[in-house]
Amino acid sequence: MRKQSHFRFNKQERSGIFFLLLIVVLLQCVYYLVKANPAPLKNNFVLNAVDQSKLDSLKIQQFEASQRIFPFNPNYLSDYKAYTLGLSSTEWDRLSAFRKEGNFVNSAEEFQAVTQVSDSLLHQMAPYFKFPEWAGKAKTKSKRVSEQPVAAQVKDLNKATVEELETIYGIGATLSQRIVKFRDRLGGFLVNEQLYDVYGLQPEVVERTLRKYQVQDPPTVVKINVNKATSDELSKLVYINKTLAFNIVAYRDKNGLFASFGDLSQVDGFPTEKLDRIALYLSL
Repeated sequence: MRKQSHFRFNKQERSGIFFLLLIVVLLQCVYYLVKANPAPLKNNFVLNAVDQSKLDSLKIQQFEASQRIFPFNPNYLSDYKAYTLGLSSTEWDRLSAFRKEGNFVNSAEEFQAVTQVSDSLLHQMAPYFKFPEWAGKAKTKSKRVSEQPVAAQVKDLNKATVEELETIYGIGATLSQRIVKFRDRLGGFLVNEQLYDVYGLQPEVVERTLRKYQVQDPPTVVKINVNKATSDELSKLVYINKTLAFNIVAYRDKNGLFASFGDLSQVDGFPTEKLDRIALYLSL
């Protein structure tokens, strides 16, 4: 008996298989066309007017925060910061020339007198001025106490003994010894203003002391390069402890070399009110 093959199809079956293959091929073509040319997704997320206004307000606050001005001593104003604050080159030159003569401005009024800035610009800048604690306490303006003419009866502060200092009203045995000890740690006073840094010594007592004793023979100091020194080297200064020294080096590593001593005021924990004294021991 002859067996019938399973692969033999009649005409109707062959037509069905052909159309099935054709449909499969067409579906494959459509799939690859869609995959090659995906339709762009529509962004249906639209803020209403209230939400958009809040978002814009947050953006403005963020921008203003990035432009915030921190308190600074105008005596150490850099040319770049002067430009960002709105000073003209002429006004900056006046301040620079004034400082090169060893003078200091001790108030917003003196700053305006030197730079000749307008009242409106001074009104914007003055709230950010931060002068040392002793600024304005001296009877004479602009000149530091150490730069005033020394009367014949005034003695050298760096040679005053504990017993001599005790004769001044307001200074007892404890304070006189503290003054001498602080002077020894400094290696000698460089400027009269360092007397204000003695712990527990009231400003009026300092003024009374400076009538009899002033720096006449300041010592020679080897300045430390703040752009090269390690934290250990910086911490050797009386005014800089280990934490502050570490912060100075960390700020320098992150932001680059210091362009001026005024940039030190941006360091976390830096005593801006003592910047003028600390700068005496540093170089750039």
